[in-house]
Amino acid sequence: MTAGTANNDAAGPGQIVLAATPIGNMGDATNRLIGLLESADIIAAEDTRRLHRLVSALGITTRGRIISYHEHNEASRTADLLEMVRGGATLLMVTDAGMPAVSDPGFRLVEAAAAEGLTVTAAPGPSAVLTALALSGLPTDRFCFEGFLPRKPGERSSRLAKLAGEQRTMVFFEAPHRLEPMLRALDAAFGGDRRAAVARELTKLHEQVLRGPLRELLEWAEAGDVRGEIAVVVEGAPDAAPEQAADHVAAVNSLVEQGIRLKDAVAAVAEDARISKRELYSAVLEARS
Repeated sequence: MTAGTANNDAAGPGQIVLAATPIGNMGDATNRLIGLLESADIIAAEDTRRLHRLVSALGITTRGRIISYHEHNEASRTADLLEMVRGGATLLMVTDAGMPAVSDPGFRLVEAAAAEGLTVTAAPGPSAVLTALALSGLPTDRFCFEGFLPRKPGERSSRLAKLAGEQRTMVFFEAPHRLEPMLRALDAAFGGDRRAAVARELTKLHEQVLRGPLRELLEWAEAGDVRGEIAVVVEGAPDAAPEQAADHVAAVNSLVEQGIRLKDAVAAVAEDARISKRELYSAVLEARS
């Protein structure tokens, strides 16, 4: 087991701090985030231009070295960043919005640091996933985050087919220009009556949360020009109806047709389906009468 977290509120030397940034409203920037931006030795940013806009909006200045760190250079820059942390630097990791490593750069860095036992901690804050979930009006006690669905229709359909029976509330991200085909795919995979919510521009001036059946949300997307950052929350699949003995009569008859004795066929099917042999035997006889 390797040590990998720290609970101290002040960032110490030789550690990585994952800091959540506002997802829209600058008022959501925490005092801890501001302090880290001002004091960190190195700031690894997904987009350095957005970082400069954030710093300007907060009215602060940074003293540390700013390095771009995004999906296209993670592999090449992770080793250099870890070397700086080994040398005693406090490395602050920020993305364009929300928490690093959650459908954003950062996972590769955390994985490598944890493997070495380097200290990794977090300055929590805004999260589009949790905000959309909380505002959706759908069950929040059990949920899963699925990120972005594949862009290719075939791959997207395959992914959704695997999720058709998922009983937890599901949270997805999607680009505005791909929302319509995404909702159409959700409608086809889960049914148009499945409850869902589309949350756009969360915490921003034009925040909007639409709730309703998937079919209605698809019609809304088809009718207008959707813009802004999008999160889609979908209700989980309903509990499967309990299996009845009558549901397995055909399986018993199939075995009997293959030459297996009725008693043995009933026993085999009942054991496999985990149902009562007596009830299954009665169902078979009733079906034959």
